[in-house]
Amino acid sequence: MFEFGIKDFIDIVLVAAMLYYIYKLMKESGSMSVFSGILIFLVVWLIVTHVLEMRLLGSIFDKLISVGVLALIILFQDEIRRFLLTLGTHKHADNLIRKLFGNKTQKEHSHKELLPIVLACNSMSKQKIGALIVIEKSIPLTETSRTGEQIDANISQRLIENIFFKNSPLHDGAMIISHGRIQSAGCILPVSHNLNIPKELGLRHRAALGMSQESDALVVIVSEENGGISVARNGEFKLRLSAEELERILTEDL
Repeated sequence: MFEFGIKDFIDIVLVAAMLYYIYKLMKESGSMSVFSGILIFLVVWLIVTHVLEMRLLGSIFDKLISVGVLALIILFQDEIRRFLLTLGTHKHADNLIRKLFGNKTQKEHSHKELLPIVLACNSMSKQKIGALIVIEKSIPLTETSRTGEQIDANISQRLIENIFFKNSPLHDGAMIISHGRIQSAGCILPVSHNLNIPKELGLRHRAALGMSQESDALVVIVSEENGGISVARNGEFKLRLSAEELERILTEDL
């Protein structure tokens, strides 16, 4: 007779949580169709091997499963990397490291540092100057920063506006802000392949979403077409923001 205990309940909850996280990750990266296909294949495999007990077909599916694990690792290497980075830099783990070793792994941004960003975005919005500003949080953006020109300067409204001025050689790339300083500009960001992105949003928004999917960074976008201010974080957009709303989001999130 089957007995259902507390361990079985915990087991089901953990599996459900894992599936939900994988579903959320696939949805953010635009890979829902692949995720659905994998689930269907697993259900068919379980029915064939454990319910119908078809030995020949079951053995073929077993071989496909063993090879498929390696294929999935190759196919979803970016998503797996992001998951491990998120796990390793989770706030609770970060706080534990601070308490044990006294290592300040994340520098909090003060309001004095965030205000020039808000003022610059508001000014560029009125002039319809496109901009892409990535603010680093707990996951280091060293590799992304190396794709652009190293600046290492204090955050100032005038400097931000000069970098994104239309005739500036760095205006097409992204600016990386790390540890309260403008680390680099003209950086290349990973572009999101999410098919659910509205068609009216351009390459800057796709790059911003891609960056927010691969890290915990907060990305601010100023549209060159309509001057709209947007924010991308955790694989989601906040569109058509006012300067006050942008300041509130930056203050609360950083």
